Amino acid sequence: MEFGLFVQGYVPDDRRAVDPEAEHHALMEETEYVIQADKSGFKYAWASEHHFLEQYSHLSANEVFLGYLAHATERIHLGSGIFNPLAPVNHPVKVAEKVAMLDHLSEGRFEFGSGRGAGSHEILGFMPGITDMNHTKEIWEETIAEFPKMWLQEEYEGFQGKHWSLPPRKIFPKPYGKSHPGMWYAAGSPASYAMAAKKGLGVLGFSVQKVSDMEWVLEQYKTAIQEAEPVGDFINDNVMVTSTAICAPTHDEAVRIAMGAGLNRLQSLLFYYHDTFPKPDGMPVWPEMLPDFNEEIIELLIQEELLICGDPDEVLQQCKRWEQAGADQLSFGIPIGVKSEEVLQTIRLVGEHVIPKIDSDPVHRTTRFRNGASPART
Repeated sequence: MEFGLFVQGYVPDDRRAVDPEAEHHALMEETEYVIQADKSGFKYAWASEHHFLEQYSHLSANEVFLGYLAHATERIHLGSGIFNPLAPVNHPVKVAEKVAMLDHLSEGRFEFGSGRGAGSHEILGFMPGITDMNHTKEIWEETIAEFPKMWLQEEYEGFQGKHWSLPPRKIFPKPYGKSHPGMWYAAGSPASYAMAAKKGLGVLGFSVQKVSDMEWVLEQYKTAIQEAEPVGDFINDNVMVTSTAICAPTHDEAVRIAMGAGLNRLQSLLFYYHDTFPKPDGMPVWPEMLPDFNEEIIELLIQEELLICGDPDEVLQQCKRWEQAGADQLSFGIPIGVKSEEVLQTIRLVGEHVIPKIDSDPVHRTTRFRNGASPART
């Protein structure tokens, strides 16, 4: 199992109340987290693309963020988690160009994650006339298979679809080196996992909450990918899942950090904006929030495998549970409401005590898939 980091520009109100430059500090600190993750042996860093999601995510122009990191890092793969390729949000050709440009700037370390937006608040900002959020699926499905053609055809053959069109054009730059970046899809429901697999796409499992969720995820994905008809140059057989993680020298210190992290606000915002996710019973209606997480709740979250938290040995065992469940990649959503030095401590401790005992392969999984692709540029 490989390891990643997930950042999204989280700027909660309680941070802005004490720091007038909280937004700037959050974004700059998150670049430092990725730089440290690169040094600590993490293989992937994912940056969100969200719009209009106050407090929850202020990382809207993630291609700029990732372009900076392409120069500031050496080994870590940099991923869009996500780029939104829906024509009303980002023209597909512009998305293809951004992906290829980032592939060059990172010298082949870019990962193309795509998706359809966080929920109704974000989607309706760009498409105010729609009444059914499933309409975005139709646009995405019409578009996704065109990207490899834009990258691999010397002159893109053009496209005439229901939602966008383009005459034949030469699209530059082409991706760096062989083939094209690994392609991923941000999936939530069992049907979307199976759909991604059939298209040969890796899955960004942002909706996977705990280890027990892996059973249905893998059943839907690993079965369907056996019969994949890949839209790209190769099959990216990959399931990435995310979990909040806090590692400290002692269990008590990790729990103390978690208690002060504002996890209740983060969870409340998640289910407010991601209104297409299944909502747990008892979830309050925003702006009401879950109560503050005390020591008892933190210990319960650890026990229920909803939170990675503890000393290095405990975190190692918690990560092994994800590995045993079949996750191909575990990404940590650690830039939450904790101090910067505590986030960096988690990254360093995981890099020193956890990653070497689980991920001994020096080569990225997606690199192996990409290198195994047949020559397809025409």
